[in-house]
Amino acid sequence: EVQLVETGGGLVQAGGSLRLSCAASGSTFDDYVVGWFRQAPGKEREGVSCISTNGLTYYADSVKGRFTISIDNAKNTVYLQMNSLKPEDTAIYYCAATPQYYTISYYCAHRYLEVWGQGTLVTVSS
Repeated sequence: EVQLVETGGGLVQAGGSLRLSCAASGSTFDDYVVGWFRQAPGKEREGVSCISTNGLTYYADSVKGRFTISIDNAKNTVYLQMNSLKPEDTAIYYCAATPQYYTISYYCAHRYLEVWGQGTLVTVSS
């Protein structure tokens, strides 16, 4: 079974950038959907961006034009480049993965992914 480890979180000022990484071990991302989700204090977990192993992507409206998801199949790693960060982006960011049977938007919207990482904290100061 695939296991996920997220890295790259931290403290950044508004307008700054961070890149999150999600590395898989135990298996590859072949035919998987991999997504980034976030949960702010007192709020539900929400889908940020998802990607399939053939490169199709989905973004939440709140991050379109600012965040970019990418996958390096050779390294079994998915990245989330976050630019123009805002204080409202502050949250714990989780990576998740699941075998793909439906559209990537389905997984991002419903959070029905089998494997989850432990999360990494992103704090954006104003």
